[in-house]
Amino acid sequence: MINAMIPLANWGIGTALIIVFAVVCVVLSAMVINFVMKGEKNE
Repeated sequence: MINAMIPLANWGIGTALIIVFAVVCVVLSAMVINFVMKGEKNE
């Protein structure tokens, strides 16, 4: 009976966490690319 009241998955929170993780990865990748591009001009 108690198992019927507990949802198996909370898709809202899971989707939000995946989106936040993807945004953080994109921002960090952009920062690394930006640092690499700035470093090449230093000759």
